[in-house]
Amino acid sequence: MAKQRLVILGGGESGVGTALLGKAKGFEVFVSDKNKIKEKYKDVLIHHEIEWEEETHTESKILNANLVMKSPGIPERVPLVKQLREQGVPIVSEIEFAAKFTQATLVGITGSNGKTTTASLTHHILKQELEVGLAGNIGDSFAKQILEKNYPNYVLEISSFQLDDIVGFKPHIAIITNITPDHLDRYNYEFENYITSKFRIAENQTKADYLIFDADDPVIVDWLEKHPVQSTLLPFSLVKKNKNGAYLENDKIIITIDNNSIDMSTKDLALEGKHNIKNAMAASTVAHLLRIRKQTIRESLENFHGVEHRLENVLKINKVQYINDSKATNVNATYYALESMDAPTVWIVGGQDKGNNYQELFPFVNEKVKAIICLGVDNQKLMENFSSMVDVIIETQSMSEAVKIAYKLAESGDNVLLSPACASFDLFENYEDRGRQFKEAVRNL
Repeated sequence: MAKQRLVILGGGESGVGTALLGKAKGFEVFVSDKNKIKEKYKDVLIHHEIEWEEETHTESKILNANLVMKSPGIPERVPLVKQLREQGVPIVSEIEFAAKFTQATLVGITGSNGKTTTASLTHHILKQELEVGLAGNIGDSFAKQILEKNYPNYVLEISSFQLDDIVGFKPHIAIITNITPDHLDRYNYEFENYITSKFRIAENQTKADYLIFDADDPVIVDWLEKHPVQSTLLPFSLVKKNKNGAYLENDKIIITIDNNSIDMSTKDLALEGKHNIKNAMAASTVAHLLRIRKQTIRESLENFHGVEHRLENVLKINKVQYINDSKATNVNATYYALESMDAPTVWIVGGQDKGNNYQELFPFVNEKVKAIICLGVDNQKLMENFSSMVDVIIETQSMSEAVKIAYKLAESGDNVLLSPACASFDLFENYEDRGRQFKEAVRNL
């Protein structure tokens, strides 16, 4: 029998991981990237004798595929993708492809914000007692881990773009942290399309599977009322008591599953802020489902210090605290950041706008922000929204310049916060690059 031809569009982490797994499972594999492939990935492809091309897509080598795995960064509207669809070639995401080759218990986490923190925290708790991998949008590719590690459990951080290309993918435990308008540029500026996309995480679940979600999020609650899912529901809430699921009472998180309850104090949580109580609830619910001991969950919550580029304290210089929240790539993430500021703040904001509505930030800006530094190629929308609210609003095109200006504007006791509310691709490689440049500029002051 002829080998099945697997074509992979995009030679990044997920693409190369899929190529390795595909080859090991007997596919004829071809990797094609419209841009340059990073040296480290090229070396892997060459070492494993996998055919590849860069800076072009050779149609004759792609349209004859039996199966295509496309990188989550490639939108549907790309002509090549449309052609493949017209020819009826199945297109899947890495998580769809890889999940077929594992019997592991999968925990899938999606949401507009909090998914990296929740995934990292869930993994941090589970790994104390279980063998568990962390993959998806984070760390090493899922496909590669299945090939090399073959863990019995995986925590997957999953973006809406990855969910757009699933067919049968089904996590045993799914989490939706929250849904706020994000990436609308990829969903024809229709919020509905984006919500539908997020809920695909539960579309193949049965009664034997679990959906953990924020019961305080009106978008999620409303959607579930109109589009019931098969999954067993485990809501978490700061305000409502849930018979099944998690809620907050007298500074305690109480989690109940099938009449079996555990409780934990929130006083000793290493992460601050209301949104982190929610992240802790979601992660602890997973741990409780997978029978992790209460003591282990408590200790893990107390010693988990968060992820890089998410409200990360960098340095204090002349009694000014510099905070890196580069991971805030949408308005809602920046909302949490500004909400948690307890001192006058010089705010560095801007980048590639994804159809942002800044209105929900206005009260915080009026109350806490003393100066705004716009860091983007096009800052017009920021200027229109905020120039009447602060005395000082300055445009800049480089991180080092932005940090130097912030240093001049900030006084003893102030915060300097990088929380861009936008994507980073106009001036930086990605949000990590933006965060690292910020930290470097602060250290060079």
